[in-house]
Amino acid sequence: MLDTLPVALFAGIVLGFLSGIGVGGGSLLMLWLTLVLEMKHSDARIINLLFFIPTAVISSVFRWKQKALDMKKILPAIICGCISAAIFSIISKQTDISLLKKLFGILLLIIGIKELLYRPRKAK
Repeated sequence: MLDTLPVALFAGIVLGFLSGIGVGGGSLLMLWLTLVLEMKHSDARIINLLFFIPTAVISSVFRWKQKALDMKKILPAIICGCISAAIFSIISKQTDISLLKKLFGILLLIIGIKELLYRPRKAK
């Protein structure tokens, strides 16, 4: 039942919405694929990356049109992110899957705690 087309469409819409507002739909997609659909972690990573590319591009284009992106500031992060993604993709292929799952879980816990404790900065 959970792997039917209507459920997949609903999950895609919800996760796309969350990605669009910057919540981290990709992390939630990983949880959905591995915990709910019981997909292999390696397959879920591939789907997550394919999901992330169009949602990131679309969100970035809208933010750029709103003049909310300063390319001089974010270009170094984009370049470093692409390089480190390539390096760690190679490393992850040679790393035990149980270790990757534990590291991913720890990352989600840290992000969750940070979000719970988040306080907006006061304007100067």
